[in-house]
Amino acid sequence: MRETRSILETGLRHSERLLVEDRHTVPRIVADWSGFADMPPVLATAMLIGFIEHTCVLGLRGLLTPEQRTVGTHVDISHVAPTPVGRTVTAAVELVRIDGNALLFNVTCHDDSGLVSEGTHRRAIIDMARFCKRLKTEGT
Repeated sequence: MRETRSILETGLRHSERLLVEDRHTVPRIVADWSGFADMPPVLATAMLIGFIEHTCVLGLRGLLTPEQRTVGTHVDISHVAPTPVGRTVTAAVELVRIDGNALLFNVTCHDDSGLVSEGTHRRAIIDMARFCKRLKTEGT
């Protein structure tokens, strides 16, 4: 795998904001999952995790070569407060450990009322072409 464009160092911080819309709520996750249909219309944990991943991806974007991407490998977060439609959630991530291609982020999410989530997220740097080739090989 080729080296990253810039020096990837611990201490990298990035944040993103998400305005919670109806499509981000538990009842709207997947129509096929009927168990969610009568749940409260608040930000779904699945969407929160996706938003955290998205925040990490954007924070790393300028530091990877065009051939590189990152994939999530582990999520360990709390989801301690509901966020209704119309509120904004801010995810803040900090790269705290680099072990070869493995990256560890500390994560916090807040909305207007306070803490929504905190924990860690691990990602791995991959070579996109090799990764996709492997998928095709293993899928046959």
